[in-house]
Amino acid sequence: MSVEHARREQQPLHQPKRQKQVKVKVHKKKQWISTGEKFLYTVGTTAVLAASLFFVQFSSSTDTLNRDIRSLEQDISKQESVNENLAYQVKELSNPDRILQIAKQNGLNIQNAQVKQAGTVGN
Repeated sequence: MSVEHARREQQPLHQPKRQKQVKVKVHKKKQWISTGEKFLYTVGTTAVLAASLFFVQFSSSTDTLNRDIRSLEQDISKQESVNENLAYQVKELSNPDRILQIAKQNGLNIQNAQVKQAGTVGN
């Protein structure tokens, strides 16, 4: 009992009352950008990005159409050139002197006849 008795004597009989701890409210630092501003910036940035993508897509499709138009114009000019060459060959081949020469080679005899070009039928 002497050990227990010593322990009891070491402990004070009345304990001092604990003081209430006062919590100090710490003021939060003011945010640099408010929540509403963040929302507006996000919406604005999204709108700018969407507009940029639209303009890039639009210019790309316009460029593609312009290339297609140039290609078609080149095809048209080539075809016009071929048509002009063929029209010249038709005129050359329908020359009355050439027709008379081919007729003589095939044994036809034309006597006192005038050969006219058959291009204008009905006049």
